[in-house]
Amino acid sequence: MAVKTEMKVVVLGGGVLGVSTALELTKRGAAVTLVTEAEVCSGASGRSLSWLNSAGERSRPYHALRMAGIDRYRTLFAQHPDLDWLRFDGGLCWFSNDAAGTQARHAYEKAHGYDSQLMSADNVALADATVDPDALPSQAIFNPGEGWVSLPHLVDYLLNQFRSRGGEVIEHAGKAAVITDQGRACGIRSDKGEMRADAVVVACGPWTPEVVAPLGVTIPNGSPVSMLVITEPAGHQLKAVLNTPRAAIRPNPGNRYALDHDWYEADIQPLADGDYHIDEHVVATLAAEASRLLRGDEPLSVQSWKIGLKPIPGDGDPVLGELQKVPGCYVAFTHSGATLALIVGELLAEEIVTGEKHPMLASFGAERFG
Repeated sequence: MAVKTEMKVVVLGGGVLGVSTALELTKRGAAVTLVTEAEVCSGASGRSLSWLNSAGERSRPYHALRMAGIDRYRTLFAQHPDLDWLRFDGGLCWFSNDAAGTQARHAYEKAHGYDSQLMSADNVALADATVDPDALPSQAIFNPGEGWVSLPHLVDYLLNQFRSRGGEVIEHAGKAAVITDQGRACGIRSDKGEMRADAVVVACGPWTPEVVAPLGVTIPNGSPVSMLVITEPAGHQLKAVLNTPRAAIRPNPGNRYALDHDWYEADIQPLADGDYHIDEHVVATLAAEASRLLRGDEPLSVQSWKIGLKPIPGDGDPVLGELQKVPGCYVAFTHSGATLALIVGELLAEEIVTGEKHPMLASFGAERFG
């Protein structure tokens, strides 16, 4: 893997995709500067449920990429099985009184070899004994191969390696723009000045389409406003990730839980300064909904919450790879940033350094939008 190069690369974006790609580039001998608008991990990576999965229906290329992403996490987990921020204890999901939908999803997953088990209130304890069986409808799906990661912890882990390899980090650079020379990306311009490079990676989460638009590249942006809630430490021992009609919940380091959903998106109000507001009773309602999923009478208490845009390309599929209109400019924009972070960093870095297109990224170019 150790391809030696004299390349200089600027990576725009301090989330997990940017940091992972920056690290993989340094492993291949590139001189890399990571530039972020504010602090590292202050955007979507700092408020992601970060459920590691390929559940449900999607295209075969997307499923294959996600499974490869999970594989890289399993390698990391095998090397560090005692991490409290990366676990593989399965995922449990159910829908509101939709037995037919549950059966169809289970059959779809089984058809392509995804480990999928039907559960009921009678045997849900086999998946996770902390789940309250009274919360289940007639059937639920347990995917034992799934897991979760705390992205702030992962970013810190990767960033330490990046710096130890000589990578440079520039925070609080403000809005940045890709600069070109004769149609090819040749660096970036930000509040910190101009930086020249042989290649540029744009991994700016929901702002990625805005960054590449001046280059004549249109990427439809479907990014909604979302919220992630972190609870106070709790006595529950939940291990699996739960996705249910009114709350999604996963464990978080420090005996805490991370919560999210989408039913309250209309309650999130934008403010004039670019921030967002939500009434505390809505946050409390989400915590109450999550509490109902767990055995016992101990309610979950809210410690904090963060609100912002959740990166989702317009058609739902990732946008990955070099822009045909702007050689030397690479993009990483996806809803599944957590699941794909390690594999995308690896494949993008390999493309950038070798100039050879990887077939697993072929389906995800920006050019599909015309």
